[in-house]
Amino acid sequence: MNPKLSLFLPVYNEEENLLRLNEKIFQAMGQLGHSFEVIYVDDGSTDRSLELLKEFAASDGRVRVIAFRRNYGQTAAMAAGINGARGDVLIPMDADLQNDPADIERLLAKLDEGYDVVSGWRKDRQDALLTRTLPSKLANGLISKISGVELHDYGCSLKAYRREVLKDVQLYGEMHRFIPIYASWSGARVTEIPVAHFPRVAGKSKYGLSRTVKVVFDLITIKFMASYMTKPLYAFGWAGILAFSLSALSTLFAFSMKYADWPHHADFIETPLPVLAMVMLVLGIQLFLMGLIAEMVVRTYHESQGKAIYTIKTRINFEEEK
Repeated sequence: MNPKLSLFLPVYNEEENLLRLNEKIFQAMGQLGHSFEVIYVDDGSTDRSLELLKEFAASDGRVRVIAFRRNYGQTAAMAAGINGARGDVLIPMDADLQNDPADIERLLAKLDEGYDVVSGWRKDRQDALLTRTLPSKLANGLISKISGVELHDYGCSLKAYRREVLKDVQLYGEMHRFIPIYASWSGARVTEIPVAHFPRVAGKSKYGLSRTVKVVFDLITIKFMASYMTKPLYAFGWAGILAFSLSALSTLFAFSMKYADWPHHADFIETPLPVLAMVMLVLGIQLFLMGLIAEMVVRTYHESQGKAIYTIKTRINFEEEK
């Protein structure tokens, strides 16, 4: 039978943390009184991580392992965890021992209050201020402002989702952190609670300052998808109208200077206005055509292809697919 809870963790070169992590997970999950499974997604680790995960799976059937052929990144690992999970409640978590599995009980209690998504908030974050904490706060503020979903910490992996919220979610880029936004836009009730956060004591962080820039790019993408996914011509059309307007104004101004001597006399060859008018006219036409092309491309977007963003090398404790 399917378990009540599915905990899934992306793993990349965390051999120094896995033994202690697995102990803490089973200690915390065992106290909840619910059936559960633990899914480790090895994201192409080059150390002994996969070997340890195989040992966990061999000793307990509730441990399931998905191993990628190479490193695809956290979003792909999260997508594999979601796709492989069987529980009614799905709980992602980091494998670096900075999250506390004991907080899962509090997430579930909040979920029982009628929420569909409960997000962890690392209120007392134990990371470097300049390279991790400060950029994260700025990014979180920007995400909340643009999306309209007020959360303090989108980057905290420890969250709890009702299964139906994640049923149709397709993840790309760094999109895993935006799942609460997708859920909220679909009508789900989203909230957050403070959770514990510990400093990393072993292994090496896989994230740096450049990740913030990627998050901003992905934020622009989801904002476009939310507003113009079904009608991209609206976005390109407004830009085209702006270009046509600039072209018309440049043309009128050029004729005014040549034939009405306002604000002073100037022939066409004495001003860049005719060139600007032509450039804006061509740009406007191109934008409209791009909008029409986008209207057709959107019909064959990622979801319609049903193509996974990762390839799996091996699966342990998974039933063979029919």
